Amino acid sequence: MNDSSLTRRQVLAAGVAMGVGAPVLAQSDAPVRLVVTFPPGGSTDITARIIQPELAKRLGRSVVVENKPGASSQLATDYVAKSRPDGNTLLVSFDSHAINAVAKPKLPYDTFKDFTGITLAVRFPLVIAASASVQSKDLRGFLEEARKQPAKFSYASTGVGSMNQLVMEDIKRRSGSFVLHVPYGGGGPAVQAVLSDTSQITLLSYAALKGQIAAGKVTPLAVTGAKRLADLPNVPTVAESGFPGFEAYSWIGIFAPSGTPPETVAKLTEAFRETLQSPEVNAKLTAGGFEVMATDGPGAERHARQEFERWSAFVRTTGLKISE
Repeated sequence: MNDSSLTRRQVLAAGVAMGVGAPVLAQSDAPVRLVVTFPPGGSTDITARIIQPELAKRLGRSVVVENKPGASSQLATDYVAKSRPDGNTLLVSFDSHAINAVAKPKLPYDTFKDFTGITLAVRFPLVIAASASVQSKDLRGFLEEARKQPAKFSYASTGVGSMNQLVMEDIKRRSGSFVLHVPYGGGGPAVQAVLSDTSQITLLSYAALKGQIAAGKVTPLAVTGAKRLADLPNVPTVAESGFPGFEAYSWIGIFAPSGTPPETVAKLTEAFRETLQSPEVNAKLTAGGFEVMATDGPGAERHARQEFERWSAFVRTTGLKISE
């Protein structure tokens, strides 16, 4: 973050505080924009669109979802970082919010200084799913195939340095197998890659894969959480597949530009938490394999920092190259 952008942000925040710009919830003609870091069809987009209608009711405002994919979520994140800190432009960020700080040494924004947490909305295990061409029906069998035929398989991720890349690389190192990494621009494209057998497996939320699993177009091999999913009781965890203690979750958080007035942050946090805990929204998210977290703003910031520290240590220890 350079001095000029800091000065601009401070000036904008001061303007809002002095009444130069109308604070959120008073500016009824301007929608609240939920800026999603990936294309439609992935977990982040699904979550935002489940939240959108109820959030609009809670705020008494129009709420719109805007997809701004690109550069492993950097495009949308930088856009929100440089937006007016009035609460009208919010980042709906994937776990890449923390991981990019590990993978990208020269981000155009500061992950931990340029944003204020609103809520850690949800977390969810990844489902490791295989294309129809994969003969094995569980992770253990697939990894054995990959050891025997190291040039045969690839996995589709949501981008270089993404959580699903890190998780699969961890599994590869533990198993001694090789599966080629092929990064895509989000969950939707990753699903299409597996459906077309361009890549043989992917690691995504249950919500992103649910329809394809139900239709028998992809086969779930394992889930990365501590326990099996209720909708997939016969699909073992990674820990049950030969890797005791393994556990990893993706997550989605809501962040505002730093400098957003505290009273505005508090109102947004309250609205998001009420939305996430409302029966209809909670049921839809749970049915998609999401675990509703609905933390306060500091909780979102702490989680991002903890994830950064965990995966920084992994990359440092293994020497994994996750920069483009």
